[in-house]
Amino acid sequence: MQIKALSPQQTLEGTAPLIVGLCAGTAGAETCGELESNGFFKTLDQTVEGSLSALLEAGDFSGSRNQTQLLWHRQRKIMLVGLGSRSKLNARVLASAQQSAQKALAKTQASQAISALSLSVENNQLTAACIRQLAAAAALASYQYSTTKSSSTSQSLACMNITAPSELVDAVNAGAAVGAGSNFARELGNLPGNVCTPSYLAQQAQDLAAEHARLTTTVLEEADMQELGMGALLAVSQGSREPAKLITMEYKGGAAKDKPICLVGKGLTFDAGGISLKPGAGMDEMKYDMCGAASVFGVMQAACELELPLNIVAVVPSSENLPDGIAVKPGDVVTSMAGKTIEILNTDAEGRLILCDALEYSRRFDPEVVVDMATLTGACIIALGHHTSGLLGNDDSLANELLAAGETAGDPAWRLPITDEYQAQLKSNFADIANIGGRPAGTITAACFLARFTEDFRWAHLDIAGTAWKSGAHKGATGRPVPLLSEFLLTRAGQA
Repeated sequence: MQIKALSPQQTLEGTAPLIVGLCAGTAGAETCGELESNGFFKTLDQTVEGSLSALLEAGDFSGSRNQTQLLWHRQRKIMLVGLGSRSKLNARVLASAQQSAQKALAKTQASQAISALSLSVENNQLTAACIRQLAAAAALASYQYSTTKSSSTSQSLACMNITAPSELVDAVNAGAAVGAGSNFARELGNLPGNVCTPSYLAQQAQDLAAEHARLTTTVLEEADMQELGMGALLAVSQGSREPAKLITMEYKGGAAKDKPICLVGKGLTFDAGGISLKPGAGMDEMKYDMCGAASVFGVMQAACELELPLNIVAVVPSSENLPDGIAVKPGDVVTSMAGKTIEILNTDAEGRLILCDALEYSRRFDPEVVVDMATLTGACIIALGHHTSGLLGNDDSLANELLAAGETAGDPAWRLPITDEYQAQLKSNFADIANIGGRPAGTITAACFLARFTEDFRWAHLDIAGTAWKSGAHKGATGRPVPLLSEFLLTRAGQA
């Protein structure tokens, strides 16, 4: 779907359906008071010959959050959407309202529409971040998975115009790019494991580079990884017939002297747990174990589209984790690229094994900072649920940047401690380090494992096990944390 900026003056022109947000009022007359105080709503009501005020006076629309109602008039279709209490109105409320309105509008078979939700915000409170979230929400609402279906319902809405003042047009474009990147990540995450293999991800990276002149892609094969001593990564893939890949994408938008920002994404295209086999129920969702990698792809696409003046390196270790006669076993000891030996106590704690070699590999790019993201631990879901990603790291400044970016983008994270006391849980009698530290503080000890490989550069880790996908009736990838990371990069580029 195309997303374009539209000036407030143009919003009332034409005949395209109009998405209008109204806050909740305690009575119909009070809600109508908002029409009198806002010039846009007053003019709109005059355009539809008082139909809007009549609807509100009758009490048929309360303005509760995400309530939708279509107002038909011979001059214009108006999709009303509730914004809830004005005192709680913020960018996340508007983004949620955009998605609700768009879903309801899809039933009208309209080919284009105008979102005037930004006009519900006081001018002095309307920010670029708010517009970015609106545009990104419009893109997210347009996504429909159909790749492996024999037939699907086509998306009739081909264009969404976002009302924004001239100084915030760039914010519409940025939000559209972030939304498209999120949808790219969702598509990769939703693909089945027999389609989205490590080789498929490698091809996607090469295709992305072919589309953007500033991006180059390199793919290391297992023989290359063997030469580099990546025993941890290769231990995970040895039970699969699908060869592992180490994918590197380098985006050069900054000065040659500028150190790159390095993004590392876990790319387990299917995780059966290896010899430490997972329960069968829900195992189909383990195709989502590459959502860290998918998010990296989405962020790189957004960076290319926005031509960010940054140097960015993406490193994606990708493999499957399956049981086989030659699969790695509990009790085996492997040697990582960093030369550290690892006792594998549980083969289902494989994400940290492929990440530790990728983190070590990222060192060769002399990065300014390194941020990895991974669906790493079920313990993170127990700790934070499905609303907030876990954040850990060795640098307070970097962690605070990421927390602020998540808050601004509506893609929140929460920082957990990572102190030396937890490192004792990873002690091994037979190797330098064990790959698990027991049930207590599982998210923290997983990060402690990774911290052993990041001691001399600035590093942060995002555990997205609870936020990268949804289970149940609405099962599917969410595209997170593409918005958080994109906001982080926009801020670094001075474009936030």
